[in-house]
Amino acid sequence: MTSSAFGAAPRPARRTVLGGALVVAAASGVTLPASASASASASAVGLLTNLAHLDFLGATVSPPAAAGHSTYGSGPVGVLWTYADHRDDGSYARVGGGAYDPATDTYGQGAFNADDLARAAVVYLRHYKLRHDSHSLAAARGLLRGLTFLQTASGPRAGNVVLWMQPDGTLNPSADPVELPDPSDSGPSYWLARTVWALGEGYAVFRTVDPGFAAFLRSRLELAIAALERQVLVRYGQWNVVDGRRVPAWLIVAGADATSEAVLGLSAYVRAGGSARARKALARFASAVAAMGAGDTRSWPFRALLPWGESISDWHAWGAQMPSALAAAAKALGDHSLLGPAIGDAAGFTPLLLTAGGPDNGWLPAPIDRTQIAYGVDARVQGLLSVARAADRPGLRQVAAFAAAWYFGANRAGEPTYDPATGRTFDGVSGDGVINRNSGAESTIHGLLSMLALDSHAEVARMAQAFAGGGRTLSGLAVVEAEGAALAGGATVVTPPSAWTGESQWSNGSYVALPPGATATWIVDAAQQPRLVLPIVNLLPGSGRSVWKAGSAALDAAAPGAATAGSVALGSVDHGKVGPQGISAAPGALLPITLKGVLPAGATSFTSIASGPSVQIDAVLLLPLISSLRLGRGLLLTSVDAHTRSVSLPMAATSYSYDSTGRLRSRQSTARAVVLPGGFTVVC
Repeated sequence: MTSSAFGAAPRPARRTVLGGALVVAAASGVTLPASASASASASAVGLLTNLAHLDFLGATVSPPAAAGHSTYGSGPVGVLWTYADHRDDGSYARVGGGAYDPATDTYGQGAFNADDLARAAVVYLRHYKLRHDSHSLAAARGLLRGLTFLQTASGPRAGNVVLWMQPDGTLNPSADPVELPDPSDSGPSYWLARTVWALGEGYAVFRTVDPGFAAFLRSRLELAIAALERQVLVRYGQWNVVDGRRVPAWLIVAGADATSEAVLGLSAYVRAGGSARARKALARFASAVAAMGAGDTRSWPFRALLPWGESISDWHAWGAQMPSALAAAAKALGDHSLLGPAIGDAAGFTPLLLTAGGPDNGWLPAPIDRTQIAYGVDARVQGLLSVARAADRPGLRQVAAFAAAWYFGANRAGEPTYDPATGRTFDGVSGDGVINRNSGAESTIHGLLSMLALDSHAEVARMAQAFAGGGRTLSGLAVVEAEGAALAGGATVVTPPSAWTGESQWSNGSYVALPPGATATWIVDAAQQPRLVLPIVNLLPGSGRSVWKAGSAALDAAAPGAATAGSVALGSVDHGKVGPQGISAAPGALLPITLKGVLPAGATSFTSIASGPSVQIDAVLLLPLISSLRLGRGLLLTSVDAHTRSVSLPMAATSYSYDSTGRLRSRQSTARAVVLPGGFTVVC
């Protein structure tokens, strides 16, 4: 469940984990003082992981009998409150989701949910593996018992999972606001995928410490796999078309994000001796996730693994655990072909993302929702560390330190979002640097998953904390809004009724329409290095073309608003070049198109000239050939250049230069750093 109070673009027929879809009611009077001490299960001195706040969110309940629902053993089951609201006195109140009815002590959604029970169980399981902590083992057991009670164990919906439970343990299969699917156990879902994750990691732990309970977890996991077989894997080998691109039809809820969480659980289960059925499901789901890799070092989405199988224009950080899932599957299956797309995402896209500002909630395709939450940050940290290990790319651990520094103050707010003294992770940082100081289950869970990973990689933890202590400067991807241009020849600004197209979103809610012969000219600050130019255009069958040219202040003064004879050609865009719509929700595709030329260093303007109908421009992305992120004394450089570049440093320092596959190619201690084509360099 989301713990962010910041909204995001909707996704019809698909339950998101973004804050705009959920209503939080402040009802429960149970609070934890800001000065509360860590619980017995809190981290040891010197480690980052502290389970105190997660323990505070926990509870037990004895659910009333419900047809088709049962669990292991008898007695109360473990549950977890969904949200923790920050109070003025610094304390926190545990609350559920949706409107609260004090007369019935119920929420429109519920107090506890399967999403968070599953993921919290993973936290306790991993803490037990790391510390052999008996409290964590008991907490994991309790949550897994609660989670399996939410799973429907018999009937036509067997294996699926009810999402919500009320404070007294009553199941709420149809939430308000409505969740999809509704009822929540009527089809595949995020919470089914996360249940597979928890059951897989649970079986791997309990098979040696409690074989009887492990056998129960195995039976429930096999029940979940059977549900996925009849509801999702029945489409294995079938492909959908989205604006001309083939995408796998056997992703859970059409999401590589959801599927990746199931893959994590299946990988753990298979490595622990899981069934042939599970191995087959794992191979098929992993192949679907791998097929979502797209783009190259210079073109959208820059080798990222796309999260949604119904859009080629949408990337989001939350839940984007595709690279870590592929790394886990590659090890479980012995299939190293899965590592190629994972390396592209981790070594190619992620450094570019970090230099652009970090793991934003939504590039749609412009970076529109710049809220950042632990769910997105953790996905980057886990992916980098997992791929580093599975693919023998130790340099990715250095990049992970830049990503993890977000928790310690290297973010837009300039303040820590994780407190090791209490175990709280704040619910996010808005695009303008405002911290949401609530600390609900999702943020707490993913903050702790990151801390567990850092406690297992002490050098990465030290680097991340050191990086966060010395300021943050970056030079990377910039967005120029189309409506900021000087328009001529009949060009107009268009504001559609909704910014959301059904598969993407108009940046700033508007776009510019250019009839034949119309021009749009943008004035920009000069840069010290060349930049790629990527107009975000709406590709529609039958549309015309646009020609792009760059200018300078002197040229602009000679002929304001026009492309002069001395301007530099950047290239052209065929606005009608798009494949069949297929299952896409909107005709055409809103996509960044990389122009062949580059905006020269020192250029202060560029112009688009339209020929033909329906030329629609949403925004323009400007991407330096070498982007950078400086955190204290640490410097991350990433390249979209076709040639090796040498970058001057303020003083001699040790630089590590990696190629586009993340392999170390040189290490040197000089006042210059080498950046390889499509690669990244770390200076520290």
